Amino acid sequence: MKLIKHETKEHLRREEAAQRLRDIADELSRHNELPFVRDGVRYTVEVADDVVYELEIEVKDSKSEIEIKLTW
Repeated sequence: MKLIKHETKEHLRREEAAQRLRDIADELSRHNELPFVRDGVRYTVEVADDVVYELEIEVKDSKSEIEIKLTW
């Protein structure tokens, strides 16, 4: 299968970012897939029942980062 890579970067209010995370969590808990749209085409990524969860937090003086990663 050809690699499909989809990245999204937006400036949002903290509350909007939290809602996006809740939407992803809801999709994962109700279904075993996560949909996304790229170039007007809807794709679905099937997510396994068992995943590896990684959380990385970096705190710097000028910029902090939280990275959440799921792999299977």
